[in-house]
Amino acid sequence: MDMLIWGGAVLTMIGVLTLLWCIFLAMRARKSGLPDDQIKAQLQRAVVLNLGALAVSGLGLIVVVVGVILG
Repeated sequence: MDMLIWGGAVLTMIGVLTLLWCIFLAMRARKSGLPDDQIKAQLQRAVVLNLGALAVSGLGLIVVVVGVILG
């Protein structure tokens, strides 16, 4: 069960780091000085990445909880 817990922790950390990357992408897009439609397109891509990162992080937390319950 230790591998399940550590694997879930790694998934969670990957998700959290990707969430931080999304914040960086959004800040960079807003400060870029591009036209509004291009900024909107960049922010929409960041939102898609953000939702994926949130899903990976949540999945990792679920795996950790399952590992703790079964362990």
